[in-house]
Amino acid sequence: MEMEGKDPTLPPLVFSGHLDTVPIGNKDNWDSPPFSGYLKNGRIYGRGSCDMKGGVAALIEALIRIKESKELPTANIIFIGTAGEEVDCIGAKEIIKEKTIKNAGAMVIAEPSNNQVYSAHKGALWIEIEVYGKTAHGSMPNEGINAIVHMMEVLKRMKKYNFFNNKKHPLVGIPTLNISLIEGGVQTNVVPDYCKATIDIRTIPGLVHKDIVKKIEKVLIDIEQEVKYIETKLNVIHDLASLNNLKNDSFVELALYVNQKLQGGIKKEKGANYYTDASIFAPSLNVPIIIYGPGNEKLAHQPNEHVDIEKYEESIRYYIDLAYSYSPKNVF
Repeated sequence: MEMEGKDPTLPPLVFSGHLDTVPIGNKDNWDSPPFSGYLKNGRIYGRGSCDMKGGVAALIEALIRIKESKELPTANIIFIGTAGEEVDCIGAKEIIKEKTIKNAGAMVIAEPSNNQVYSAHKGALWIEIEVYGKTAHGSMPNEGINAIVHMMEVLKRMKKYNFFNNKKHPLVGIPTLNISLIEGGVQTNVVPDYCKATIDIRTIPGLVHKDIVKKIEKVLIDIEQEVKYIETKLNVIHDLASLNNLKNDSFVELALYVNQKLQGGIKKEKGANYYTDASIFAPSLNVPIIIYGPGNEKLAHQPNEHVDIEKYEESIRYYIDLAYSYSPKNVF
């Protein structure tokens, strides 16, 4: 969807949000039906209200109010709704593949930020490690090679290894490594010859994912050389870049100024631990991108997820003010 501005030849401002949600989980943990949009105490409850249908609705409402005002913004405004962000950002990937967004000037993604300007977020590198051993009868473990035992050694070294060179980012902090899933074994009386583990690595701007993968490969090679007959395999199952804007970027400065004018107080730039579609858009579009949405990120994916109506209305005003304030002539 595209709204025409006073000068359609200027690089447009892109509003974006994903349309999918995560599953509801156990519905018994919800105080109201998860898809009801239940209103209580100034809040809208429901799956996706925070992450991020509240933000998407606010973007669309802002465009409606701009259109109804009949006062055109300087540049065109484009709305992009994506699918599959919660899985692998497949919608954003298709938009880049099909070149749907042309000549963009800047982008706002309405992920939950509690109506603060986030100009950076972490990347995601999900790794799957497989260890192959040798099966044997459980009563004769020395005749086999226990894949689970050697996987434990792999994971122990993974936790100790300095993959990140002690780097820290001023907005998103330090990178993290979480051992998320482990599978292995057949039954109690069998030496397991296979084990698989999945690891969730959240990276910060400045870290190169290929370099981290090489370091993990080095850990696996060392173990293979120490243990006869053992084999390992490494698969990258998720590779999404972090978001980082240029220091003192003029669009980010504009976004901070508009929010300061709306809310009062001081200009404060922040960052997010989660990833967004910006992981796909930023490297391909090469434009400044901010995250700004009415949801509280701590409520995302939780039972009784909700968005404050006051924050929702405030975000609409922000998107409108930003749309009218934005001009590529001023931010480049």
